[in-house]
Amino acid sequence: MLKRLSIQNYATVRGLEVDFPAGLSALTGETGAGKSIIVDALGLALGGRGDKTAVRSGAGKMSIAAEFDLSGNATAREWLEVNDLQEDLTGACLLRRTIAGDGRSRAFINDSPITVASLQQLGSLLVDIVSQQEHQSLMRRRTQLELLDDYCVEEELLAELRSIHGDWQTNEATMARLRGDDGDSHAELLAYQAAELQELAAGEGEAEALEQEHRRLSGAGEALGALSGAVADIADNEQFNALASLHRARQSLEQVPGSSGPVANAIKLLTAAGIHLEEAAADLRSAAEDFPMDPERLAQVDERLGKLHDMARKHKVRPAELAELTQSLAENLEQMRGRESELQRLEQQGGKLREQYARVAARVGEQRRAGATELTQAIEEHISRLGMGKARFDIRFEELDPGAIRASGLERVEFLVAANPGQPAGPLAKIASGGELSRISLAIRVVTARTSSTPTLVFDEVDVGIGGGVAAQVGALLRNLGEAAQILCITHQPQVASRAHQHYSVSKHSDASGTQSEIRKLGPEARVKEVARMLAGADFSEASLAHARQILDEAESAAQESA
Repeated sequence: MLKRLSIQNYATVRGLEVDFPAGLSALTGETGAGKSIIVDALGLALGGRGDKTAVRSGAGKMSIAAEFDLSGNATAREWLEVNDLQEDLTGACLLRRTIAGDGRSRAFINDSPITVASLQQLGSLLVDIVSQQEHQSLMRRRTQLELLDDYCVEEELLAELRSIHGDWQTNEATMARLRGDDGDSHAELLAYQAAELQELAAGEGEAEALEQEHRRLSGAGEALGALSGAVADIADNEQFNALASLHRARQSLEQVPGSSGPVANAIKLLTAAGIHLEEAAADLRSAAEDFPMDPERLAQVDERLGKLHDMARKHKVRPAELAELTQSLAENLEQMRGRESELQRLEQQGGKLREQYARVAARVGEQRRAGATELTQAIEEHISRLGMGKARFDIRFEELDPGAIRASGLERVEFLVAANPGQPAGPLAKIASGGELSRISLAIRVVTARTSSTPTLVFDEVDVGIGGGVAAQVGALLRNLGEAAQILCITHQPQVASRAHQHYSVSKHSDASGTQSEIRKLGPEARVKEVARMLAGADFSEASLAHARQILDEAESAAQESA
């Protein structure tokens, strides 16, 4: 439950700290004193929306801290453990929120920085704030279903229903991803590409080896021509060749008289050169005879290279990368084939989830219908106590498509009311007037709060528009509720305030530094004066004081009798 609320520099609050015990606590004060500011500040500490306008004028930042006792709240303690946030050894938990003058917001749990979303999650397990505005949320069918579920459906069963729904959604999303919008056409394209690449069967390094062989084969004719020309120039050309020229030159020199000295040496050299030329010609003839001329192989290599290059252009890769591409497409195709078996498995899993869902949803529906009868009777009883004795309340069920899977189950509910005899029952928003809606909403909240797992409830001026005996009944209902839970109630009704276990007064005053809202817990005499003010205004009389004492005495007597 909420133990302490500390507010610094929020709206008209300069500095405020207040302790709240168990039971029903009434917060009263003149209009505009700042009662709702207290509730709004608590809402911020629980993760509500806030901006720089929340910062008190002239202050650098605002800070709100709410201390809770979690010793009796196993759900909240489990949340802290799951989120690695340690609770105090005494069971205390501190929620803190700061907003700077520039609008920057920070949130803390036990002084550990967290997100505002996390603060909201934990806050929803600690406090439920019921305001006049919530009458509108009560008209939403989703809210009505949640209230019914809180009242009569096992939380473990609802959690199981949500879990199955989540698993089913995940299963469906996985199947959709595997199928894809173009899954079949993509598989066909992949199979075709893999088949033509496998038929080509490009080897690792094949393209480079064929390029080298092609260069060698395509250059063979030119090389052979060069060899033949060289042999002709040396020895085989009939008109002119080097050997014949050397022979003629040597013969001419041998006819020179007295061939000796330089001429003799020249003859010797020409003779040796001839021998070398004859040997060179022989070697070149042998090389030409053995030269690898293979036009058929050249055509084969050229054709194969053409296929490799065509396929590479088609797939936008280099010819050397075709072998790797073939392997990659084969692996992808195998994965696509495995997709079909995985889809079959997922479809079977989806069928099992549907069966599980149907069983759990049926049990949830049974508990809802059984609980709706009891809830209807309890709400009608409380509506009657609140001055609507002729009103009828009902809960209508709408069956949904049994083949659908929803987190909320297979039915929707709607709260119906007939405010007057002979009037057909209809939705709250269409049938109930403003005052009737306030009382019906209060009755619903009081009844469902008894089964709520939230330990602290805040009622923010939900008794507006009622008075007299009805207000006394509201006070009695809240008092009874406060015996089992912590209730904070902002009220203008003295009959409600008189029923509180403790009474707080919120006031506002101004000085040179500005306007300041304050709150204080009232003792017996101060409480009498506050109830008198609520009865007659600020200028109350002795008669008003006497009336106030009477109301408080009657409230105390009624509390003792009910105890």
